[in-house]
Amino acid sequence: MDKNNLLGFLLMGAVIFGFMYINQDPEKNAAAKKAQNETAQTTNSTAESAIVVDSLSSDQINKLTAMVKTAGEAQKDGSYTLATNGMDLRCDSSKVSGTINVNNTTVDITKIIANKTDELPKQVAKAAVDTLISSINRFNSYGNFAKYMSGKSDTLTLQNDVMKVDLSTKGGKIAKVTLKKYDTYVSGDTANVVPYNGATDYYSFSLPAGANYIESSDLNFNAVQENDSTILMKLNLDGGAMWGIRYTLAKGDSYIVKMDIVQDKIENVFAPNMADMTMTWHQKMARNEKGKTFEERNSTIYYKYIGEGPDYLTESGDQSEELEQELRWISFKNQFFSSVMVPKTSIKRASVSTKDIKDQPGYLKELDVKDAIIAYSTKNSNPASFDMIFTPNLYPLLSSYDDKVATQDDLELTRLIPLGWGLFRWINTYLIIPVFNFLGGFISNYGIIILLLTIFVKLILFPFTYKSYMSQAKMRVLAPEIKEINDKYPNKEDAMIKQQKTMELYSKAGASPFSGCLPMLLQMPILIAMFTFFPSCIELRGQSFLWATDLSAPDAIVSWSAQIPFITNYFGNHVSLFCLLMTITNIIYTRINMQNQPGGASMPGMKWMMYLMPVMFLFFFNDYASGLSYYYFLSLLITIIQTYACRHMIDEQKVRAEMLANAKKPRKKTGFMARLEEAQRKQQAMLREQQKQQAKAKKNRR
Repeated sequence: MDKNNLLGFLLMGAVIFGFMYINQDPEKNAAAKKAQNETAQTTNSTAESAIVVDSLSSDQINKLTAMVKTAGEAQKDGSYTLATNGMDLRCDSSKVSGTINVNNTTVDITKIIANKTDELPKQVAKAAVDTLISSINRFNSYGNFAKYMSGKSDTLTLQNDVMKVDLSTKGGKIAKVTLKKYDTYVSGDTANVVPYNGATDYYSFSLPAGANYIESSDLNFNAVQENDSTILMKLNLDGGAMWGIRYTLAKGDSYIVKMDIVQDKIENVFAPNMADMTMTWHQKMARNEKGKTFEERNSTIYYKYIGEGPDYLTESGDQSEELEQELRWISFKNQFFSSVMVPKTSIKRASVSTKDIKDQPGYLKELDVKDAIIAYSTKNSNPASFDMIFTPNLYPLLSSYDDKVATQDDLELTRLIPLGWGLFRWINTYLIIPVFNFLGGFISNYGIIILLLTIFVKLILFPFTYKSYMSQAKMRVLAPEIKEINDKYPNKEDAMIKQQKTMELYSKAGASPFSGCLPMLLQMPILIAMFTFFPSCIELRGQSFLWATDLSAPDAIVSWSAQIPFITNYFGNHVSLFCLLMTITNIIYTRINMQNQPGGASMPGMKWMMYLMPVMFLFFFNDYASGLSYYYFLSLLITIIQTYACRHMIDEQKVRAEMLANAKKPRKKTGFMARLEEAQRKQQAMLREQQKQQAKAKKNRR
C-alpha cells in the first residue's frame, strides 16, 4: 500500500465518521443531555444536603445584643443601630433585628436568631450564620476596644506647600496623600499624583490582647486637632487608659508625615510583658506615567538592613522574601515616586512580596509588607514612631533626608534612583547630576540643558576622541604597506608570518591597531552612565521640547492600538521621532567610520554587521525616554562634526612623513611588543611542528 492509498483510506474514514456524527439520533442526544443535567442536579443536591447550618446559642444571641448596644449608635428612641461588615442591625430593648448581606443575598437576621433558615438555600443560610458568629466572636475578643468597632468615618486634612494628607477616623490612618506639584500623565488625566490612596492601599497595627489580636484598621478613632499641623487619632478606654496615633506634617516643602504611637495607662489593657506589635502595609501601585514599560520596570519593594546597603525585590515578575535581619527602612518605589517607612528604632523582621498586575491597565503591582515586627512597651508613653516619606525621587531631595530623619546610620535613599552600579553610578553622582543641576539653576528649558550637557561631555572626551582619530589616520597611511604584506603572504599557512610582519611595520612606524580602541573604551562608561541617568531623571518628567511633550517618555509621532506579534513586544505600538533621528544619524556615522577604517571595504560581512547595529538600536530605544534618544542623537551629530573637523586638522601627508622618520630611528621594543613577538614565535614553532606531524602521518598512510 503506497502513501496515496493510505491517504485515501484516511479521508474516507474521516468522511464516514463525520457523516455519522451529523446524522446521529437527536432523541439520543437529548436523552444524553438530560442525563447529564440530572447528574449535575443530583450532584448539587447531594452537596446541598451535605451542608450543615449551625444555629445561634442563647449565649451567642446575648453577645449579639451586647455587640449592637456597645458598638452601635444610640438613637433618640432608646434603640441602637450598628452597620458594619454587610450587616445592618437594630436593637430595641433586648430584641435584635435587621439584615445581613451574603452571596449577594439579603437575609433577615430574625430568621437566623429564631433558627428558621429552612426556606433559604443552605449555602446562603450557612454563610449568613457563619458571618454573624464570626462577627460576634471578633467583637467579644476586642474587649475594651469593642465600642470603637463601628461608627461614622470622618476625614480631616493636613497640608503644606507640597503635600496634602487626608486622615480618616476609620482605622485612625492616612486615607490619601496628594503631591501638589506633580501630575499624572495616564490617559490624558492631569490630576495630582497620589502615592497613597486609601481606596486601594492600607496599613494596620496589630496589638496582642490575650489569645487574640486587635487590628487598628477595625476601629473608629476620635480625632483631636491639636494644632494646624498635628492631628491625634485617639481611643479612650476603660480605667482612664488611652491609645492613639499622632500625625504631624511640617509646614513648607516637607514630604515627611511623622507618625507617633501614643498611649497612657495602657498597662491596664495590655499585658505588662508585651514586647512587640505587628504592622501590615499594602499598596496597589497605580500608574502615573505615559510610558508603562519603564514605570513597570522600576517598580518594586526596596529595603535596607541596618549596617548594610539597600536591596530590593525583582522588578520583573513576582517574588516573596523573608527579611530576617533588623531593617532601617522599607519602601514601595516606582519610577519617579516612593513611599518610605522609616521607624524610629528598627523593624525586627518582615515578610515582603511583589506581584505583577496583568489585567488592570491602570495599575502596576501589588506590594505587601506583612508581619513587620516592631518593638513595643506598655510602659513607654511613645512606644513607636515612624517617618512616612511620600517623596518624588529627586536626587538632592533624597540625599537631604539623612539630615531630616534622625537615624543611627545613613539612610542611603538616593539608591532608590537606579543610576547604574559601580563606576557608572559614580560618574552620574559626581559628574552628570551636579552639571545637570547647575544648568537647571539658570535655564528652564530642559531640551537646551541636554544640549549643553552633551556639549560639555563631548568637550571632556575630545582629547580621547582626537587621539582615536589620529590613530585611524596612522592606520590609513599605512594601508599601502599593509596591502603589500597581504599580497606577499596570501596563503593561510603564512598567516603567522603575515601577522609578524604587520606588527613589525606598526612597531617601526610608531602605530598600533589598539591605540584607537583605548579612547573609545574610556568614553563607554560615560555613555552607559547617561543610559541609566535619563530614564531615572524626574526633572525631565512632563518637560516638553520641540515635538516631545514629555522628555521622560517616548516621543511618539505615530501610534497604533493593534497588537502586532513580535513588533509590539520588541518595538512597541508607536514610532519615536528622536529615536528614529538617532538611528538615521547612527547609520550615517557608521558609514563615515567605515570609510575611515583601512581595509573596511574589503570586509563585506563586517560592513553588514556594522549597519545592522543601528537598526537594532531602533528597536531597543524606541520605548525609552525621548530625552535619552535626544541625547544620543546630539552626541552622534557632534561626533560627526568632530570627525570632519579632525580630518581638516590632521594632515595625513605630514603624519606619513613623521611615521617614515620614526621607522628609520632605532626603536626600543616595549615589553608588550616583546611578549607579543615571543608568543608569535612559539605559535609559529607549534604550527611548523603540526605541519611536520601531519606530513609524517600522510606518508605513513601511503
